Amino acid sequence: MLHKIRRLANQDGLTQYRSLRRFLPLLVKVCIVAVQLQTLELWRHALVASVRGDAPDLSARQMALMLSVYLAEGPHTVRGLAQALRISKPAVSRALDRLGELGYVRRERDDLDRRNVLVQRTASGGQFLTDFARLIGEAKDYLATIPVRDISFAPEQPSSGGVAGGYGTTRQDWVAEAS
Repeated sequence: MLHKIRRLANQDGLTQYRSLRRFLPLLVKVCIVAVQLQTLELWRHALVASVRGDAPDLSARQMALMLSVYLAEGPHTVRGLAQALRISKPAVSRALDRLGELGYVRRERDDLDRRNVLVQRTASGGQFLTDFARLIGEAKDYLATIPVRDISFAPEQPSSGGVAGGYGTTRQDWVAEAS
């Protein structure tokens, strides 16, 4: 009798293992989507707080340049930044012009090679990034209070062409579209 119970327990465990193995890829997708949604929600909260604040709005390119200059080892040149970000030198120059107007970076001629212009950090640029990092931290703290299951795409208004932009309105729709 004990032998039969052990055999049934082993079969039940094997059945559970097979079921888990079958649903594991879907579970992984759901977890990935949950993390992606949390990340997007974190970024959204930080950006909304930023645009509501007094600091100037930066484009994605300008922010990428700021983070590259302040977080990566220097010295920084227009050519080096263009290569690192894989964008054109004129695009880097335009973004640096705006960042320079705001006082977030400064350009100086390289004393060793007068042909090069070095991009320098400034105190006001450092303060801008410190403030932005604080906004991200506050957004992270806020998101820690929200259950993961409550984070999803906002419902879209019905349109004649179906779901706008091709994205689902719920985590389940996003998972279904990803598979």
